[in-house]
Amino acid sequence: MTLFLLLVIAAIVLGIIGAVAEGLLYLLVIGVVVFAAALVYLGMHLRRSGRRRPLR
Repeated sequence: MTLFLLLVIAAIVLGIIGAVAEGLLYLLVIGVVVFAAALVYLGMHLRRSGRRRPLR
């Protein structure tokens, strides 16, 4: 979960810098890609943790 939060924070920082700084639009695109990767990671993590079978 720490990795997810780190990726989201990095995406936000890159997005803000890319939107504010002139000529650094590619940082905004990288921020969006990192955010999408964080969502994919979270989805994989939640799917994997949901497969636990109860003990009999």
